[in-house]
Amino acid sequence: MTTTTTTTAPDTTTSSELLSVVASRELAARRTVFAGIGLPTLATELAHLTVAPEIEVVYESGVCGAHPSHLPETIADAVLITGAEAVLSMPALFGCVLQGGHIDVGFLGAAQIDRWGNLNTSVIGDWDSPSVRLPGSGGGIEVMANSREVFVVMRRHNPRSFAETLDFCTTPGPDRALAEGIRPLGAGVTRVITELGILARAGVGEELRLVAVHPGVTVEQVRAATGWDLKAAGTVGTVPPPTEAELRLLREDVDPDRVYLR
Repeated sequence: MTTTTTTTAPDTTTSSELLSVVASRELAARRTVFAGIGLPTLATELAHLTVAPEIEVVYESGVCGAHPSHLPETIADAVLITGAEAVLSMPALFGCVLQGGHIDVGFLGAAQIDRWGNLNTSVIGDWDSPSVRLPGSGGGIEVMANSREVFVVMRRHNPRSFAETLDFCTTPGPDRALAEGIRPLGAGVTRVITELGILARAGVGEELRLVAVHPGVTVEQVRAATGWDLKAAGTVGTVPPPTEAELRLLREDVDPDRVYLR
């Protein structure tokens, strides 16, 4: 995790700002990011201004090396195309860029995640009669299988979202894929950033474990909010809170119109 000595901001940080700042720090030393709209966009744009000035952002619409003048509202927003390094077809994007192993970090979201980094974005409840029906996979399976590692940003950290057993597995991580005889290229989910802290694992064969908490949050709180018996690192760190400089960049340069910040 990246630390900073800049003055800590007053305690007026929103959940979106906290998650965006912490996720941006995790992008230090990464070069190519497959980002979705929303918090991943905020995080990558902030990282470009701070810890990863050479970062290249790839969008599912086929835009590579985007240099938007302002935040896109969808992955097909025309602002992404103007000044981009390239715009590829879907076969070229997924067949050459993703399956070619050219993505360092893939950002994914989920309604549920389990200890191995498998994700559910399909249904909550029974498949035939769910309480909530969700958008489904999109390109999530390809991102999970082919990115060198995957970061997940979760707005809610509770036992329903961090589940012992997923209601449905939309996007299997490499551990589950290997059990089916499939060998993915990447390590799967290596970072999960939540309102309570950061969970991490090195890759195949490891469970997600708690490595850091936000100020004021205890290890016991995070365990109580997790649906499985969450293990903790030998030393659980404290995530440095967003600084005044990071929040100013986020609010004034990255998203002054509050497209995604709320």
